[in-house]
Amino acid sequence: MVSVIESLSLPVELIVRTGSVTIRRACIDDLRALMRLLSDDPISASRGDVNTADDEPAYARGLERVIADPSNDLVVAEDDGRVVGMLQLTVIPGLARRGSTRLLVEAVRVAGDRRSAGIGGAMMRWVMDAAARATGSDLVQLTSDAARTDAHRFYTRLGFVDSHVGFKYRVGES
Repeated sequence: MVSVIESLSLPVELIVRTGSVTIRRACIDDLRALMRLLSDDPISASRGDVNTADDEPAYARGLERVIADPSNDLVVAEDDGRVVGMLQLTVIPGLARRGSTRLLVEAVRVAGDRRSAGIGGAMMRWVMDAAARATGSDLVQLTSDAARTDAHRFYTRLGFVDSHVGFKYRVGES
């Protein structure tokens, strides 16, 4: 099976308000930058996404699993050698909607000092336009924590519709 990212033409330069960023496939060398992006987000940090050396092995295992899985990958936005954004893509083949394939977008993050520069919007438009087509996806979907009201407005402006209610069950806490 071809990886999600292998079906895409990367790296790609995206125009943002402050110039441009390059999106490319993440690699293990990006680990510390990815940990910083996750911990920079207050909601993620409250769930345990922290940027400590003690947590690095767990994040490394996670990143290695994502990169090794041909239906998953992680994309980073880089500006002048600095990782300033990220998102995870997962292709989900399905039976519903007449056998539609879905492209799931998760872990969308932009560095705190670069938010409102158009990086998140450029990355998501690339997903909607280029990545969805290249992966043969009929639908782009995402989930967003209920507390992320700013993110909800952002996704709505991009054309996403809040059509479903999501549920999670945390294993081991029943």
